[in-house]
Amino acid sequence: MTLGSREFREIQTIVNTGGLRTRAEIALAVCKRYGWRRPGGQYAVDSVRLLLGRCEQEGLIRLPTTRRRACAKGQTRESMQWLVPAPVEPIELPAVAPLQVRPITSDERQGWRLHMQRHHYLGDCPHVGETIRYAAFWGDELVALLGWASASQHNAPRDQYIGWDTATRAQRLHCVVNNVRFLILPWIHKAHLASQVLGANLRRLSADWEALYGHRVWLAETFVDSSRFQGTCYRASNWMYLGQTQGFGRHGKKYVRHGNPKAVWVYSLHRRAREQLCAPFAQREQEPSPMPKPTVVFDPSRLPQQGEGSLYELFEGIVDFRKPQGKRHPLTFVLALATCAVLSGCKNLAAITQFGADLPREHLLLLGLRSSRAPSERTVRRIFKDEAIVSALDNRVQPWFLQYVSLQSKGLALDGKTVRGSAEGKEPGVHLVSAVTHQEGTVLAQVRVPDKTNEIKSVQPVLEHLPIEGAVVTGDAMFTQKHIARYIVEEKKADYLLTVKDNQPTLRKDIEDLGLGAFPPGA
Repeated sequence: MTLGSREFREIQTIVNTGGLRTRAEIALAVCKRYGWRRPGGQYAVDSVRLLLGRCEQEGLIRLPTTRRRACAKGQTRESMQWLVPAPVEPIELPAVAPLQVRPITSDERQGWRLHMQRHHYLGDCPHVGETIRYAAFWGDELVALLGWASASQHNAPRDQYIGWDTATRAQRLHCVVNNVRFLILPWIHKAHLASQVLGANLRRLSADWEALYGHRVWLAETFVDSSRFQGTCYRASNWMYLGQTQGFGRHGKKYVRHGNPKAVWVYSLHRRAREQLCAPFAQREQEPSPMPKPTVVFDPSRLPQQGEGSLYELFEGIVDFRKPQGKRHPLTFVLALATCAVLSGCKNLAAITQFGADLPREHLLLLGLRSSRAPSERTVRRIFKDEAIVSALDNRVQPWFLQYVSLQSKGLALDGKTVRGSAEGKEPGVHLVSAVTHQEGTVLAQVRVPDKTNEIKSVQPVLEHLPIEGAVVTGDAMFTQKHIARYIVEEKKADYLLTVKDNQPTLRKDIEDLGLGAFPPGA
């Protein structure tokens, strides 16, 4: 969407007459006015707030003055992790220990910034645009901190390496991230630690970015001060050196020469990163999506509200762990609201909360509202954090959904994934095996894999209650087992298409000896 004089007048009207006190409230109102949302379904408040700030700098609109928020009263030194004095002596790390690199929590942000201010030669600074801060642990010991932010707008060596022109760069710049801070704590001494931490961070960076901001990133960049460092850890992590900058830095709206060129290093997060970053925008928009997910405008009033088959009755009987005192929203109402939100295309808890806030009151009453307003994000997050509620919800939605889906002659994929962010300390993350439809990408069933076993033993439980007669079950080489194939064909009356790799040389040789020149064999 192109903003012109008409749009700026409308935004200024929202600022002047909306009775809004903060810039975040103004950004939310602008998002609702123009329907600006992230791919996850929630309003793009942070991005629009930055856009409004730039428009104010250009003199296009006038915004209220910013007000700094005071620290929360409950935020004490005990609640801020890592706010401890630096050790006098170096810490001896164990030779072998698990390395964990993860995004920091809100309680850890102040400690992260304090360490940067104390120990990084550039200090701490506000990150620009989309950002993620990470912490690295060697066992239980905090060893390193990293910060990622939006890419630099002007980087000649990077643009030349990718093959960008000005128009393509403007369309694709959000797919590049900048490593703005990397700190190994000064009392930590261990060989090759920096490259190990950096490699572990890069392996999860794109997935974390997609989970938080709704899009993947294809290329990472960083600037190294050659007068201080040689970029050894980046070279050891297979980064590519592209050359030197021209020695300019941004000050306000202008770029001023500071006379200190930086070395430019980049790392491709995908083997086709340059191809993805150079593809014309119009061409990419016209490419058919392998799994289209159209935006759905969902009206809860069109569903049966009471009696057999209604959403409200579907969740009756699920035990609510919350205490009665202070409880404003019945559990059945929150679950019904979340189900409607997911059917409308919402993909995270923030989007579910905004969906409820935007629903007309008469629709909320149909779903079982007993309060004056829809539940807050804190309430929704607290409910869905309970594993028992999530499991009960999954068990009840599955048969309800299967009433409206036929799997005859359709594909059903077996897929195992670890739930992102589910690991806690030394406890491993939650690993699930799911049955997913090929065309819609809908999860029909999923079971948790026990910590001391693998995905193979979870196939029968996940397919046990699914009516897959006449369907085609697909899976990777993990599921290529005789008992799985027999179960699919003999008991579930379905067909299978499983991958065979070199880890099963006898089976692969038997298939090659058949000399199948066509598929299926009957052809």
